[in-house]
Amino acid sequence: MNDTQSYTAEEVANLLKITKLTVYKMISRGDLTGYRIGRKIRIDAADLDTYIRNSKNQSPSGLISLTTPAEIPSAGQNELIICGQDIILDSLTRHLEEKLPAIRFLRHHCGSVDGLIALYRGIVNIATANLWDRDTGKYNVPYVRRMLPGQRMVLINLASRTAGFYVTKGNPKAIHDWCDLTNSGVRLVNRECGSGARVLLDEKLRALNIDHREINGYEQEELSHTAVASHVARGAADVGIGIEKAALQVQKIDFIPLQQERCDLVIRKEDMDKPGFQAILSVLLSESFQSEISGMGGYDLSYTGKIIAET
Repeated sequence: MNDTQSYTAEEVANLLKITKLTVYKMISRGDLTGYRIGRKIRIDAADLDTYIRNSKNQSPSGLISLTTPAEIPSAGQNELIICGQDIILDSLTRHLEEKLPAIRFLRHHCGSVDGLIALYRGIVNIATANLWDRDTGKYNVPYVRRMLPGQRMVLINLASRTAGFYVTKGNPKAIHDWCDLTNSGVRLVNRECGSGARVLLDEKLRALNIDHREINGYEQEELSHTAVASHVARGAADVGIGIEKAALQVQKIDFIPLQQERCDLVIRKEDMDKPGFQAILSVLLSESFQSEISGMGGYDLSYTGKIIAET
């Protein structure tokens, strides 16, 4: 490749035969170097060459960072793959590794929708979901029933969180509700398709009969709550959607609470009696785990470890 050449994210996706969203996630994680020119992301040919060379030499690790369900390798006999993005899952995985060292617990960072699809295809063991359904006003159960038809699933609460707006300190644009996103001069930074925050926004817009094309910045996406909060903090947007936890970690923003959301683990009922899954229940209910998560702030553990529903 020509060292003076650069590519768009779409061109890199075509070259590597992956999705454009995968390219954005690679850049967000620091796996691939990219830079912004205006509203476009560019990747130098030399940096792409370096990424390809490094990828050929990498050995497998406990963290799976692939994007789409089709890219996730199926779990082996002594492996258990947990899909989800919340930082609580890092703590859960660590506790599980200490409790059952014979089992390799793997993390896959993806949004709720991709996680449920991967679970339906049988290539992961657990999906984490925080998906609000406008028609029922409920979290997760309607999506599990629709996206895993005919499957017997168990939903276990991981935690509850407060979802809302990240706004510039002092909220100069007076953004308080979903309708305010269409106000003149308001710039949104969005989450990627399939994430719980994106689904919440889209369902609220549908309920209010708001066309997303009325919202400036709807197409601008970031891949985590922290990245959205940071985008607002540095003045690149006026508002973003995420959870209170990230607002506690990023300066120069305020948090406008809007809705209490439930984050659940979705597990096949047939797996519930297996040692790895029993260990998950044990850890979730343990004093050591709950004390650790309580110390982080931003989470309600009232129902953590409890079975919320079965489908």
